[in-house]
Amino acid sequence: MRHAFAALLLFASTPVAAASTAVALKNATVWTVAKDAPEKATIVIQDGKIVAVGPDVKIPSGATVLDLTGRQVTPGFIDVHSHMGVYPWPGVEANSDGNEATDPITPQVRALDSFWFEDPALYRASAGGITAIQVLPGSANLIGGQAAHFKVKPGKTLDDMIFKGVPRVMKMALGENPKRVYGERKQMPSTRMGNIALLRETFTKAREYKKKWDDFAKKPKADQEKDGPPDKDLKMEALAGILSGEIHPHVHCYRQDEILRIFDVAQEFGFKIAALHHCLEGYKVAKEIASHGAGVATWPDWYGFKVEAFDGNPWAYRILLDRGVVAAIKSDSADTVQRFNLEAAKTLRYGLTEAEAMRLITLNPAKLLAVDARVGTIEAGKDADLVVFDGSPFSTFSHVEMTFVDGEVAYRRSPGARHERSGLEATFFPGLM
Repeated sequence: MRHAFAALLLFASTPVAAASTAVALKNATVWTVAKDAPEKATIVIQDGKIVAVGPDVKIPSGATVLDLTGRQVTPGFIDVHSHMGVYPWPGVEANSDGNEATDPITPQVRALDSFWFEDPALYRASAGGITAIQVLPGSANLIGGQAAHFKVKPGKTLDDMIFKGVPRVMKMALGENPKRVYGERKQMPSTRMGNIALLRETFTKAREYKKKWDDFAKKPKADQEKDGPPDKDLKMEALAGILSGEIHPHVHCYRQDEILRIFDVAQEFGFKIAALHHCLEGYKVAKEIASHGAGVATWPDWYGFKVEAFDGNPWAYRILLDRGVVAAIKSDSADTVQRFNLEAAKTLRYGLTEAEAMRLITLNPAKLLAVDARVGTIEAGKDADLVVFDGSPFSTFSHVEMTFVDGEVAYRRSPGARHERSGLEATFFPGLM
């Protein structure tokens, strides 16, 4: 146990320089993602932002300079489907705070309120290059609650980690999970038709609630003071946020029929689904997903672990991208999140270019969270969230050497852990060197 805690200390946040001092990363191969091909470039960071990037950037006087010859730099990786902090390690019942499985409709609960910011999994994620996460409630409920968004800064406080300015997100779920959880209790929903019926009933109530408040807001001030406001209902308040477009729904689903059904519900009540998560049959209805305007967060090769997950397809990303769908990789796992770069590498076997694969873990998830103006690429003006690799980010032989979040080093690989390359990589995997 003593050794485990010592290892965690190696990951502690280590500033390269004072926050106001410029830092220049020079001689690196940089995947800006704004361009398809990596290039030799210098990146200048100051006050948590990227202030310049390019092959001919002038390094400011007094800057701390890191020579990254032989290294490759990517934007920070973004995981749009994490349960870290609400299902922290160790995974015991006392730590299980991700599902308020007492009612199928719990839009009023917030992942922020049960997020344990000392979860050891956050250190491992940082060591894998993860710089931002969306922490979602679980999928026991049809409407499970509001997501929380964090920059991954192990060792910092909760307030230091909150990713400010991200639009609010509501987690919803269809399929086997809610019908199993509540069906076993002999209550609604116990079927897929029950899932949709309860959603429609709930949004009908939310629409009526929203109308009461909208009508109240239109009254003259004197009438407002005389009549008083309608009663406040935290459930309905959150759902009204979906109807107004303030809160973006992210929906756990698998089968194509359920994808089409949730689009029907959204159309009936006048809102848009921002993203479909898991979505293993999304490739079958890619045109419909694109037409609705939803994105997809899925896995490269997880499938078959339950009946509704049986028909996954490793070519799904190729099909979705070709139909104009913004698709991203996500983890749903404190284990998988440690190897996001290799999850992206898997897609190279199934028709994606390296540029497309890199976007799956950087720019595309940023788009799904509507924060692509701030993160997802290496460009001047964006947050200095960066990952430094000692080789190709698509190679199993490469390691993350440093992870920057808002210009500070959130993770630094111990110098003693750096291995000497044996030459086998070039012999057996020449395309990845």
